[in-house]
Amino acid sequence: MKIKFTKMHGLGNDFIVLDCRKNKIANMKSVIKKLSHRKFGIGFDQALILKNSKKADFIMEIYNYDGGKVEMCGNGIRCFAKYIWDRNISKKKVLEIETLAGIIRPEKVGKLVKVNMGPAITDAKKIPTKGTDTVVNYSLKALDKTFKITAVSMGNPHAVIFVKDVDKFPVEKYGPVLENHKFFPKRTNVEFVQVLSKSKLKMRVWERGTGETLACGTGACGTQVAAHILGHTGRTADVRVAGGGDLKIALDKDSDGTIHTVWMTGAATEVFEGEVII
Repeated sequence: MKIKFTKMHGLGNDFIVLDCRKNKIANMKSVIKKLSHRKFGIGFDQALILKNSKKADFIMEIYNYDGGKVEMCGNGIRCFAKYIWDRNISKKKVLEIETLAGIIRPEKVGKLVKVNMGPAITDAKKIPTKGTDTVVNYSLKALDKTFKITAVSMGNPHAVIFVKDVDKFPVEKYGPVLENHKFFPKRTNVEFVQVLSKSKLKMRVWERGTGETLACGTGACGTQVAAHILGHTGRTADVRVAGGGDLKIALDKDSDGTIHTVWMTGAATEVFEGEVII
């Protein structure tokens, strides 16, 4: 079977986009696992599957490189929207994309893509975690260290940890342990973050089911939410990712302090198109 694909990335977080509006792919999980291999396949962090939707403009299904399905991907939805616009699949400036995290609305802003990522979820049970109420500066032991974590969901779970020097931090040692910690019933993404200023954060991320990646859009959103809750930042901050470049994250709040909308703005880049035989 021949499969056409488009390779894209958002600040180094890389994807393939598969248009499955007309042609279905059987055994998607095993296909993704084969294609994702960086030696024997195409190589990517996630696969984005384009399908028709009955309640939005399109469906975006997201698969990690291990074949596991996930709820949402911030960098992915920017690339997904660019794919649609560049091919005139839709001419709408603001798209409605159905995901497992709900309907997400990416908007074209010059060469960048701005996304309404919806509300920040801080309810411990909805993230989900085994904590009660909210999880802010919660002490959690992993291996030989006790971390202070702040948990947020952006449609998928995040554990945000602030460190002094993120470049030197052993993400590969603690990331997988925290991802699979029993405190997180559905596992979690883990962000290690250094505060550079009131408006600048530097982040490395260990993604659930993928490992360390060069960028994570929902992770950048969760990072800014956690930083704001802890008083490190104002409502707007740039989050520098390991792939280079920044994601601009802005928060809209209700009078009671509830963050009802998180806005993410950043680049999306197409790398190449191809066809693979499986």
